[in-house]
Amino acid sequence: MKPILSLFLTLALFASCQTTPEQKPPIPLIGTWELISATSTEKDSTFTTFNPKNKMIKIITPTHFAFFLHDLTMGKDTATAAYSGGGGTYTLVDSTYTEHLEYFNHREWEGHTFSFVATVKNDTFTQQGVEKLENLGIDRVIVEKYKRL
Repeated sequence: MKPILSLFLTLALFASCQTTPEQKPPIPLIGTWELISATSTEKDSTFTTFNPKNKMIKIITPTHFAFFLHDLTMGKDTATAAYSGGGGTYTLVDSTYTEHLEYFNHREWEGHTFSFVATVKNDTFTQQGVEKLENLGIDRVIVEKYKRL
């Protein structure tokens, strides 16, 4: 009886070990990133939105993202003084990175969702997608590149 029980338990163990199709590991977005280039395309015009006089970082945790931008003169030059910050939750499905903007110093942007195609190659994170806010007349494709800090 014991050999039959052992054989049954062994077969049950092997039957429970099902192989699943290879799953791709998630894109390694978690970390702190510094913006190194940015472009925007509206209608037929593409232009850079990256300003080397500013520094912007994006912080991504397993559930949330946040971004902060400030001028490098620490606000002393009123012509170039700048600060913005925002954040919220996000989802990542395959390469579709979707931000749910909950907080932003431009309050009319809050509550909107923006989807991007995300790629990470070595220490460079690129996101490309559409920013569309009908109430503000915004409809553009953006491409942002970040380096890992």
